[in-house]
Amino acid sequence: MNLNELRTWSKRAADWVHDYRSGLRDRPVRANVAPGEVIAALPPMAPETPEPMEEIFRDFKNIIPPAMTHWQHPRFFAYFPANAAPASVLAEQLISGMAVQAMLWETAPAATELEQVMVIWLREALGLADSFAGTIHDSATTATLSAILTMRERALGWQGNQKGLSTLPTLRIYASEQTHSSIDKSARIAGIGQDNICKIATDATLSMRPEALDAAIRQDKSNNFVPAGVILCTGGTSVGAMDRIAECIAVARAHDLYVHVDAAWAGSAMICPEFRDLWAGVDDADSVVFNPHKWLGAQFDCAVQFLRDPAEQVRTLGLRPEYLRTLGQDEITNFNEWTVPLGRRFRALKLWFLLRAYGLEGLRTRIRNHVAWSRELARDIAQMPDFEIVTGPILSLFTFAWKNDAQTEQLLRRINNDGRIYLTQTRHDGRFVIRVQVGQFDCTRADVRVVLDVLRDLT
Repeated sequence: MNLNELRTWSKRAADWVHDYRSGLRDRPVRANVAPGEVIAALPPMAPETPEPMEEIFRDFKNIIPPAMTHWQHPRFFAYFPANAAPASVLAEQLISGMAVQAMLWETAPAATELEQVMVIWLREALGLADSFAGTIHDSATTATLSAILTMRERALGWQGNQKGLSTLPTLRIYASEQTHSSIDKSARIAGIGQDNICKIATDATLSMRPEALDAAIRQDKSNNFVPAGVILCTGGTSVGAMDRIAECIAVARAHDLYVHVDAAWAGSAMICPEFRDLWAGVDDADSVVFNPHKWLGAQFDCAVQFLRDPAEQVRTLGLRPEYLRTLGQDEITNFNEWTVPLGRRFRALKLWFLLRAYGLEGLRTRIRNHVAWSRELARDIAQMPDFEIVTGPILSLFTFAWKNDAQTEQLLRRINNDGRIYLTQTRHDGRFVIRVQVGQFDCTRADVRVVLDVLRDLT
């Protein structure tokens, strides 16, 4: 394919995307395929000679979309959304066309400086303190790993990277059971070990108990462990748990511990001032992450980490050999030093397009609608025979059960095989429950009301 052919096929692809996105309501939300079906449809080896693009594109249309779960479907109420607003999709097309590698300021000056500005725009939109700087990662998992590595180095007097961990003290980090599994994964990768995550008891609201956090830290110190940091939760993945940020940070500060706040999903809602009490005290954290690619509309992948003192993370992750220096610019920002990978995509462009195309008030309206529609749906499900709201709406997320665990699980299977909506499950207090999370960028109140139709039809 040459550039002229690229122009032709780019237009064909744009037309296909339009038709695909316009027709999503007519498709089942979840792929209706069995494991191995796509493999069986593909040749076992790559072709030796070029194939016509018509044939390639035909195979794409016939094989790929029917075997995809449609994350942009307006009745996708599973997991958390991975929204891709049209303006963000357009920006991704331009990013792909430029194909830049934004590892250094010198390799992508506009990408670096636009990222700096987008972090400021989002900081102001979320109502965070002016003292925060930040960077854009691929996902909250990478941001959390970066924060935990920084905790590790800070607690070890910056010796871990140089000496390794084998001769150094055992570290401990603290989080509640409601935090995401990325914390466990990060502790493994960082060499701290999953067994050294101390899971702190929660109260009736599923918030970490500050007095239990303090007691656990004191106990570890008496056992000659070295506390390294605290992970707090704003909008847990399972049922939306919210830690009492200010109270827990006060405990961490009393012990001089680094604090990372995981607001991957719920952070987007903080563009609405009325929801900010859910993370009151966040300005005193060292690190905060949220994913604009979840609820705000930025195409995956796009996770923003705000840092109160970037120097600590740069000291942990930065490495500048001679071949990565920008001659004559020793104090320049190179965002690869703020994160784990050297290579970096130009993620700031889709934020720039998104924020300008919809405006903060347009995005606030969407989030407020999702919250209102979720609460309305929960109230209506609660009125249905044999249904129980197990955890009430936290922002736009709630859980419900039907009769007993076995029948709730069977109902979920019927719901997802039906295809009109897509829901997922979790366990809460030992019970099998169904999650409903309203947040797809283009969903309407009518789409949300389809949940009621499906439940009535299938029970």
